Amino acid sequence: MSKEGINAPQTITEHEAGQIDRANKAGETPVVFVHGLWLLPSSWDRWAELFEKNGYAALTPGWPDDPETVEEAKAHPEVFAKKSVGQVADHFEEVIHGLKKKPAIIGHSFGGLLAQILAGRGVSAASVAIDPAPFRGVLPLPISALRAASVALKNPANHNRAVPLTYEQFRYAFANAVSEDEAKELYETFAVAAPGEPLFQAAAANLNPWTEAKVNTKNPDRGPLLIMDGELDHTVPWAIANASYKRQARNEGVTEIVKIPNRGHALTIDSGWREVADMALAFVQKHTK
Repeated sequence: MSKEGINAPQTITEHEAGQIDRANKAGETPVVFVHGLWLLPSSWDRWAELFEKNGYAALTPGWPDDPETVEEAKAHPEVFAKKSVGQVADHFEEVIHGLKKKPAIIGHSFGGLLAQILAGRGVSAASVAIDPAPFRGVLPLPISALRAASVALKNPANHNRAVPLTYEQFRYAFANAVSEDEAKELYETFAVAAPGEPLFQAAAANLNPWTEAKVNTKNPDRGPLLIMDGELDHTVPWAIANASYKRQARNEGVTEIVKIPNRGHALTIDSGWREVADMALAFVQKHTK
């Protein structure tokens, strides 16, 4: 655990404690799903059901203070403010330390960065980072990624605020590869506000040696890692995912990357989610069964 987490107050919710207890009683390999910005743990519900059917114990922890529902999140967006990458990583590590078996970890977007941070701490049996946000040492900064992040970065005050997406911003950053009707449905069903701080941390990671947006890619206990990226992703274009892969590939563990054709950043929640989930499941099965 990071130095920040050693004396940090316990952040596990009653719901998360119940998931930990259930996973331990099941005796099966746990899979911890980590959501990214502008989504809630419920965005993983279909994935969790799929993995459960295939013999895993699924856990969908939230970021600290995550509301239970999208409706509640939209009513109180301010609760998302002031969450840092390190704070969230420590929270998920606390959840993982409650498990009797080392879990697989699957994360999307900033959850993909968090999955790699946790793997670098040696707490993952196998990890899948989907459209992962960049970490220190990942240098490409495509224009589309800057445009997607500018929702928060354009105003320094957003560092300490919760930042929502308009439909047009969601359409560009998440739902550019689906129909207009599906984009609107995804926005209504899944989109919530997000803390601005992680976006500022990622943007400044290569300028700050002490950044929390860094990954220990050299840890021999990192475990197998799969990076997946949508070909049409505006928020995490292939250049970013591939640069992350090249740094991770120096690890002695299994490191793989796959580009998913014709898919955008919403690939974990859109109508084609099952294709992505099946690929992640096959990787986890190969390395944990």
